[in-house]
Amino acid sequence: MVMPSQSRIRTKKTRAVGIPAVDLSLGRPELSELILRASEEHGFFKITNHSVPKRTVSRLEEEAAEFFVKPMSEKQQAGPAAPFGYGCKNIGPNGDMGELEYLLLHSDPISIAERSTTICSDPSNFSSVVNDYIGSARQLTCVILDLLAEGLWLSDKYALSGLVRDRQSDSLLRINHYPPAKDVKNSGRDRDRGSGRVGFGEHSDPQILTLLWSNDVEGLQMCQHDGLWIPVPPDPNAFYVMVGDALQALTNGRLKSVRHRAMANSPKPRLSMVYFGAPRLNAWISPLPELVSPQSPALYRPFTWGEYKKAMYSLRLSDSRLDLFKIQSSNKIASRIDCIV
Repeated sequence: MVMPSQSRIRTKKTRAVGIPAVDLSLGRPELSELILRASEEHGFFKITNHSVPKRTVSRLEEEAAEFFVKPMSEKQQAGPAAPFGYGCKNIGPNGDMGELEYLLLHSDPISIAERSTTICSDPSNFSSVVNDYIGSARQLTCVILDLLAEGLWLSDKYALSGLVRDRQSDSLLRINHYPPAKDVKNSGRDRDRGSGRVGFGEHSDPQILTLLWSNDVEGLQMCQHDGLWIPVPPDPNAFYVMVGDALQALTNGRLKSVRHRAMANSPKPRLSMVYFGAPRLNAWISPLPELVSPQSPALYRPFTWGEYKKAMYSLRLSDSRLDLFKIQSSNKIASRIDCIV
């Protein structure tokens, strides 16, 4: 199984701290301030009183549970994930592994319809359920991005959400199933010291914003700046929001993507449904003009989302991909090329 990088492994207990929570029923000026502060200080927060209907969530949860309980021979008909479809333990093309199985779907309705024929005996219904969930998740993601734009005083309040609303957006839906730990006694001990079975190894999400829902089983952990891991209490009535690499670049490092992982130490199965809001493949990512000044020069060179994805697939899960696009790193690479020439 994949292990977090050695610099972040700690033998002491994970730190139990409060998770930032934002109530979307609050007034808009207060909301934008709270969301910006949580994004700046933590890179993640919990959203309550959101607009996603409970039935939209429960229908997809039911479809996912029905799929993952199938015999392995039937599930494998929906794979292998390359990258879309069914995957088991393998995470990406570079040898990362974890104690999980998953479905990875593109947000495009045509792609979902094609994949549904190998996932469910009623592909039309499955497609409808997935599309409803993606639509609600996209809308909530865009509301959060618009509030961030307000908090950052961007002249174009849709500068961030417009990238996700694009019809050719490369947004994804990932449904993860973490089987229960068989050794309940040991799994509890490992959970207390922040080790044990790794379901999905340490990483940051490459997209703009991540919206995560999970059932009432623990496992999600966030990494603080000091390297200690925060266990995130599950809350099926809420969503967790995470800043992605692309948003870090767009905000010139003001918001930082959060490193996180999923442990699989529980005696109960854990299910998570994760929406990744992303731009179209040929969209350019660069620090927004309002966030660049002589005092805060641009940290990242312009790059396309497709270029970033290519770099992502060439690296291991825990690698810091965004470092490759820092202006200082780019200049060093260019200098080396000039020397060779």
